[in-house]
Amino acid sequence: MNLTLRDMNNADLDSVLLIEQQVHAHPWTRGNFNDALASRYVCKVSELEGSIIGYVVLMQGVDDAELLNIGIAAAHQRQGWGGKLLQVMLAFARQLGRQRMVLEVRISNVAAIALYRSMGFVKIGLRRDYYPVENSGREDAILMGKKW
Repeated sequence: MNLTLRDMNNADLDSVLLIEQQVHAHPWTRGNFNDALASRYVCKVSELEGSIIGYVVLMQGVDDAELLNIGIAAAHQRQGWGGKLLQVMLAFARQLGRQRMVLEVRISNVAAIALYRSMGFVKIGLRRDYYPVENSGREDAILMGKKW
């Protein structure tokens, strides 16, 4: 089975939002994705056999590429698709001349942290009380980066 990657467009947002709501406790809204598209961020969807199973949003800085959002549909997780999507985006950022990729991840998201570490990301900082928590309070974010 081959994973196809293409530019995200407004017609994809219903599918993207379904995945976003499946995989994130505090999902982005349609407005967040619309803003990313309007800002000309790198917004991609991944398709498997014609169905959207994942997406990624990348913001380009002067030297860095910042991974703002990534998600793989729950039914397709733990099958290597997230890692493949991230590998493609790392290569894309290098091709654009960026010197590193940075991202934030919830301190409690052990699976994502393990994936990022396996791809060569290291902890470069901590953002205290960055993410909202379900009932009340806030959760720290680990800032990770990978240079090449």
